[in-house]
Amino acid sequence: MTTQISNERTSPDQVLVDIVDYVQNYKIESELALHTAYYCFLDTIGCGFEALTYPACTKLLGPVVPGTVVPNGSRVPGTSFQLDPIQAAFNIGTIIRWLDFNDTWLAAEWGHPSDNLGGILATADWLSRSNVSAGLSSIKCGQLLQAMVLAHEIQGVLALENSFNKVGLDHVILVKVASTAVTGKLLGLTREQLINAVSLAFVDGQALRTYRHAPNTGSRKSWAAGDATSRGVRLALIAKTGEMGYPLVLSTPTWGFYDVLFDGRPFVFQRSYGSYVMENILFKISFPAEFHAQTAVEAAMTLYRQLAQMGRNFEDIKSISIRTHEAAIRIIDKKGPLHNPADRDHCIQYMVAIPLIFGRLTAADYENDIAADPRIDRLRDKIKCEEDPCFTKDYHDPAKRAIANALTVTLNDGTRLHEVIVEFPIGHPRRRSEGIPLLLDKYRLNLSRIFSDEQQTQIWNATESYEEFIKLDVHALVDLMQTEG
Repeated sequence: MTTQISNERTSPDQVLVDIVDYVQNYKIESELALHTAYYCFLDTIGCGFEALTYPACTKLLGPVVPGTVVPNGSRVPGTSFQLDPIQAAFNIGTIIRWLDFNDTWLAAEWGHPSDNLGGILATADWLSRSNVSAGLSSIKCGQLLQAMVLAHEIQGVLALENSFNKVGLDHVILVKVASTAVTGKLLGLTREQLINAVSLAFVDGQALRTYRHAPNTGSRKSWAAGDATSRGVRLALIAKTGEMGYPLVLSTPTWGFYDVLFDGRPFVFQRSYGSYVMENILFKISFPAEFHAQTAVEAAMTLYRQLAQMGRNFEDIKSISIRTHEAAIRIIDKKGPLHNPADRDHCIQYMVAIPLIFGRLTAADYENDIAADPRIDRLRDKIKCEEDPCFTKDYHDPAKRAIANALTVTLNDGTRLHEVIVEFPIGHPRRRSEGIPLLLDKYRLNLSRIFSDEQQTQIWNATESYEEFIKLDVHALVDLMQTEG
């Protein structure tokens, strides 16, 4: 007995249509969103500059074929590379994400929407150079910020109610989808071409989360977003040629995304697309730590100072209890050996132990020379996590979006210190006025890592004012950020 399968093609899946109509038609009127995107750009590109001081990152950069230079190609800030926009997107996306220090979005699915800047900046820079070469108008940095708002929104709204990690998929699928849609808009795709492009992003092979979890945690998590955003550019360019798409890529029984990869469940949505995500984005300002641990690290720094005032230190600690939320338990509550920096920056015990011992947490603290200190693992063994259901509820509450951690230290003599609780990290929207000056300090520090004093001044002068920034040609800004080979 056979079952005849219908070959009728109806209208595209509504999810595809909604993304494309949003990208093509939505007018961004929120000054808060655009100003936040400006700070997001400075912070994100600064994260890339710090990553350029790590050979493990820079070994992955440059053209596929050494020595290749692309006329009017995209330039990679902080380097001398001039590449095709696909490879440039990989380069930019990789330096942005390498140190796990750029912005974060937490919901049913978490992720880092500024990862999309890899594809957006590479595409905008290439188009700007090509336009000027052809006597056409350049791309302005104001358009760059608008593209960032759109990409943040697509990735973030899809993440609000849809957990890809629970079916074993990595959140970079959302980077690929958002980058495809937004770079497609920059490239001038028609509505039909954009729907085709976004369908190609869903029909594509998707990354497994295994490289973020024990026992396989590894450095791919640091370049996975670069891979995803560059793939978005590639798929947009393929669709621009007129290549067909797959309108029912999500909903087709048996063969569609929902049945194959999402346990047969369609996506659900908490809200329509607007500018909500950029307005509420979480910045990593003080610590290069997985975001579910940001408040735990801040609490640990407070305890470090308290212990010092008491004439005590970490050697006097008998045990540490962490009240936390479910997502932290699932992702970063980790015992046993930690094999590499990627393993360590996804272990809440490690991220709490370092500030209690040294009074700091920097990207360098995840490297092997620091991790070899036996005192770290001894203190890790004294730290235990427990879920607080109220913290989990507040984590998912759209009116709060808390990322709470509470630390209680018991000393060897039985003294129990008052619990230190931090609900909202300094990069949270509720602490914007406190956070933005520190974000700008972080940006200036990152400029100083790779640029001369003169070049730092030129870049700062070009970027310190939002009103002047939005008028800049994208390619002119990127030129200011070039270094010699």
